[in-house]
Formats: sequence, structure tokens, C-alpha cells
Amino acid sequence: MRWLEKIPYPLLIAAALFMLGAPFLPEPHLVEKARMLAEGRLSRPIDIFDVFWHLLPAALLGIKFALRSKAKP
Repeated sequence: MRWLEKIPYPLLIAAALFMLGAPFLPEPHLVEKARMLAEGRLSRPIDIFDVFWHLLPAALLGIKFALRSKAKP
């Protein structure tokens, strides 16, 4: 995953924070999708894709951090 090593932490952190909260008004998509999941209404493919899309930068940040921690003795 050399391409992930090339992405600087500040950029990845900013992207993760932005995507976790976007859109900020009237409510973040992830809050809406969590509510839909709790109610059993998260079934449309576009809604499931939207969850993955908004979580992608946070997941990449977690993977980058895990790889860095694993590399250090």
C-alpha cells in the first residue's frame, strides 16, 4: 500500500473529519443512515454505498495508522 503512505496525515485527517460530518446541515448523512439502520430501513444500494463513501477516509486513516504502528518495533 505504498500509495497510502504517500498521503500526508493532515490531509487524510481533514478528509475524514469532513466526510464524517458532511453535509453539516440539516444533519450529517451518517446520522441519518445510522437512524435508518436502527429502524431497519437501510436497504437501498445507494444508501449502503453512501455509508461506505462517507466512512472511506476514516477507514483509510485507520489503516494507515495501523500499518505505521505495525512497522515500529
